[in-house]
Amino acid sequence: MARNAAMRRQSYVSGSAVRRPEPYCRAGREGTERRIRKRAPHPATAMRNREEWRKEQERILRERELGHLARQERLRTKAVSLDAPFLFLLIAASAFTLYFSFGYIQLKTEMNSRISSIERKKQTLEQLRAENDAIRNSIDTSVDPNEIYRIATQELGMVYAGEKQVITYDKTESEYVRQYESIPRY
Repeated sequence: MARNAAMRRQSYVSGSAVRRPEPYCRAGREGTERRIRKRAPHPATAMRNREEWRKEQERILRERELGHLARQERLRTKAVSLDAPFLFLLIAASAFTLYFSFGYIQLKTEMNSRISSIERKKQTLEQLRAENDAIRNSIDTSVDPNEIYRIATQELGMVYAGEKQVITYDKTESEYVRQYESIPRY
C-alpha cells in the first residue's frame, strides 16, 4: 500500500505517461456508480500555476540561450587561436596545389604540341611516300626492258654468257656464302 502511494506521488511530464483513470464511488442502495467530480481550481491558484509555468518556460529559454552563447564564444576563441597556423597551412596548401596545377597544365600543353607536331610529320611522311610511289611507278612505266636489251646488245655490244663461261661450285662447309671470301678454283 505504501508503495502504491509513493508511486502515485511521483511526478511526470505531460504526455510521458498514461493518465490515471478517475475514481468511481458507489452511491445509494441501488448500487449505481457515479463519477466523482473534481472541483475546478480556484482562479487565483490557476493564475499562480500559469504564472509559474510561464516563468519556468522563460528560465528554460534563458538557460538554452546562455548555453548557445557560451558555445558560440568557445568556437570564436577557438577560431581566433587557430588563425595564424591555420592560415599558414592554408596558404602553403594553396601554393602547393597551384604549383602542381600549373606544372600539370604545362606538361599537358607540351604533350599536346608534341602530338600535333607528330601528326604533322606523319602527314608529311605519307605525302612523301605517295610522291615516291608515284615517281617509282613513272620510272617503272617509262623503262622498257626490250629497249634496254636492244641498246645493250646492238649499241654497246653486250652478249649473254655461254655455257662454258658460267662456273658453279658446291661449298660443303656451311650453307651460306660470305661476300668477301675467295672463290675456289676448279
